[in-house]
Amino acid sequence: MPEYWYNVNTHEVEEDAMSDWTQLIGPYKTREEAEHALEKVQARNEAWDKDDDD
Repeated sequence: MPEYWYNVNTHEVEEDAMSDWTQLIGPYKTREEAEHALEKVQARNEAWDKDDDD
């Protein structure tokens, strides 16, 4: 079963991590999840920032 990764340099989804791990976010189970990787990162960062303010 393939894993999908989001490449932060190319802004492309990779199947089975073809680039260096320092350029990748993942793994994700589906291509669609990987396509939304940056949205997940932003939401987590905002939640952590909110926790820091409390």
